[in-house]
Order: sequence, then structure tokens, then C-alpha cells
Amino acid sequence: MRARMAGPADAAEIARIYNEGIEDRIATFETRPRSADDVGAWFAGTSPIVVVEENGTIVGFASTSPYRARECYAGVAEFSVYVARGARGRGVGRGALLALMAAAERAGLAKLVSRIFPENLASRALCRSLGFREVGVYRRHGQVDGVWRDCVIVERLLGEAGRAR
Repeated sequence: MRARMAGPADAAEIARIYNEGIEDRIATFETRPRSADDVGAWFAGTSPIVVVEENGTIVGFASTSPYRARECYAGVAEFSVYVARGARGRGVGRGALLALMAAAERAGLAKLVSRIFPENLASRALCRSLGFREVGVYRRHGQVDGVWRDCVIVERLLGEAGRAR
């Protein structure tokens, strides 16, 4: 397996993997499948996106997006990690998140945050293993298929922010 920075040419494969996550209903509030054009728009910004390849096929990705528009949050990004169904449980998510953390630090980000469904134990374990802290729980944070869902909030400081105490 090899992680690398993603580009617009990877949009169709990223959309394929993201759509599996949408269908599975375990990792996102999204319910509408995404097209390659939808994902291609992600590359218009400066937020890092990485893919993990195995034998030339993209099997996972991790992406960042701005946390909030306010200037005070300029060094904070939200992140997501998705792994193709057939590649789960083999370290793809770990490779993607490690590569994303490094890319985020190179991009000058100081903090990554995300929200994880409480029952998504694999994602929570991955984040804990890489030094993310579970901050708390948003109760009834959003709905999927008409059902309110809670989210566990995770964060990790990067670079100088992570070294300063």
C-alpha cells in the first residue's frame, strides 16, 4: 500500500469509495450519492486530500475541509477517512490518516477535528491509536433517514500546537 496526495484525476475513485460509506450509513450524515464532479469540486480549495493505493487501485482516502469561515479558525480543519469495503480492516485507514496528518501539518494546520458515530468503533479506535482525543459527545447532532444520531467529537493538535503545553 502507498499513500499519496490526491488530485482531480482521482475524483471518480474517491466518489466510489465515499458512496460506499454513504450507503453503509455508519460514517456520514450524507445520504445523497456523490458524482466525480461533486468530488472534483473538493480540489478547488487548498485543503489536503490523500489517497491510498494498493496494486494501482485506490482503496481509501482521507480529506480535510475548513472547520469554520471565521479567521480565528484558520489553522483548524475537519477531516474524514473512508476505506473501500473490500479493503477494510487491513490498515488502509491508518495509512490514509497518517498521510493526511503529515500533509495537514505541511499545509500549516494546527488542529484536526471530526465527528464519529458512537457505534463506529473501528474509526474511534483508529483515531485513539493515532493520538486523537475524544472531547465529548454531541447529542442528537443530525438525522440520517429520519433518525437522530449522536456524534463523538475527536481532535488532535499538530506541529507546534501539539508540542506546546
